[in-house]
Amino acid sequence: MILYTPLAQHEIFPDDQEGFSNVEHIAYGGRMIYAARMKDGTYQVQQLVSTDPQDYLRAEFSPGSILS
Repeated sequence: MILYTPLAQHEIFPDDQEGFSNVEHIAYGGRMIYAARMKDGTYQVQQLVSTDPQDYLRAEFSPGSILS
């Protein structure tokens, strides 16, 4: 497999999988998001997965935003 990306290999395929144990792939507002589940049951956005460029301009989908 060939990936054409400016990211380093360890950023795409990290050696330490422990940091991803609480990250889930969820649907929110009709969009797919990778989010970390917090202790209080809310989610913190890690990454938005969308083909619509307008989705990336919405503040609710920015990394670090809290979803309830």
